[in-house]
Amino acid sequence: MRSKSQLADQALAEALQRWGTSHVANELDVTPRTIDRWKSNGVPNPGLVLHAINDLVKPALIANDEEADPAFRFIDLFAGIGGTRLGFERAGGKCVFTSEWDRFANETYRANFELDHPINGDIWKVDLADIPDHDVLVGGFPCQPFSIAGVSKKNSLGREHGFRDKTQGTLFHRIVEILDAKAPSAFLLENVKNLVSHDRGRTFEIIKGRLTELGYSVHWKIIDGSHFTPQHRERIYIVGFRKPTAFDWDQVSLENPDLRVGEVMADILHTEDGSEVAEKDYTVGARASVNPKYTLSPKLWNYLKAYAEKHRRKGNGFGFGLVSGDDKCRTLSARYYKDGSEILVNQGQRKRPRRLTPRECARIMGFPESYIIPVSDTQAYKQFGNSVVVPVIESIAKAMLPHVVTLIEQEQLEDQYAMVV
Repeated sequence: MRSKSQLADQALAEALQRWGTSHVANELDVTPRTIDRWKSNGVPNPGLVLHAINDLVKPALIANDEEADPAFRFIDLFAGIGGTRLGFERAGGKCVFTSEWDRFANETYRANFELDHPINGDIWKVDLADIPDHDVLVGGFPCQPFSIAGVSKKNSLGREHGFRDKTQGTLFHRIVEILDAKAPSAFLLENVKNLVSHDRGRTFEIIKGRLTELGYSVHWKIIDGSHFTPQHRERIYIVGFRKPTAFDWDQVSLENPDLRVGEVMADILHTEDGSEVAEKDYTVGARASVNPKYTLSPKLWNYLKAYAEKHRRKGNGFGFGLVSGDDKCRTLSARYYKDGSEILVNQGQRKRPRRLTPRECARIMGFPESYIIPVSDTQAYKQFGNSVVVPVIESIAKAMLPHVVTLIEQEQLEDQYAMVV
């Protein structure tokens, strides 16, 4: 008969294979490094770990029961690589429609999700009648027309932005059309925090006004991803319900230790001590050391130092962001592939700093360790830089869940009453 310690070791190994280190660590309320120590030295309390893993497995078995009805159905617009989908699936939802136009993002999305429906490209080319009925619409509509960087770029080119932009700015109106046609019980929209102040607040007033005109009660809040990961990433989240509910942002737990990926960079950086398995060419050798290719070249490092010094003399704050294990970092952006300047990892005085690897980017956005990265480094940096902090989405989705379920039940009762009458 196997001992409780052996059973715990096996259960831990199976859980890690299924969900990855990051997710299991979150669920067990420990750090990924603690999990790595358990794998090497055995779990300190086998009975406690067995109990915790059993609690982790049971809801997963229920969620994977093909005969079990999902708590709600949702559509994933501007889906990117599925960060929002992950959060809403963890809240008990089932994705019934996906739209994402970028072919590289689609490659990553397909590698990580079992799809029972096609990925639709340009949402403008999808007939509204072909979008299935759903309970929740989710989407991080393109932020370039509203972001600080996007506004600056368009101003420099003499182009219009926001709702005067005749291209991306109109994608919000497509969301309005879908909400109007399908009337889901709720929605979650995500964007950059600058959306609130764009065009002196007029853009955001238009957005709230259009959503309110459709009959939705609108709630919004700017949330920093640093509640869950060691990255400062402020985004605006807009929640709406088709009927009045008791939803309140205080119901969104931002201090949930079960969802925390890490508090400082050391929690997401490669350990480089042999406790990780080398992955692709991100890490190499028996100790899974970070590939030297991520270390900045002398030319690039000298350029970044000179650029930072030039702006320092002018009194500007522009420059690179150098971090060590005890730090939090700046916002990961889609331009990270260019020079990595916003997040550079300090490797000591004898070595030039390095970029994050794509796996570290996945971790800092809260993706599970099992998440597959099938694309090039350049595409991976763009994809994670454009994505959402998964634990933030999960926390919001779980707070929305009881209100969505209540609205679904109300609508079902109303339909039954209408049939009787």
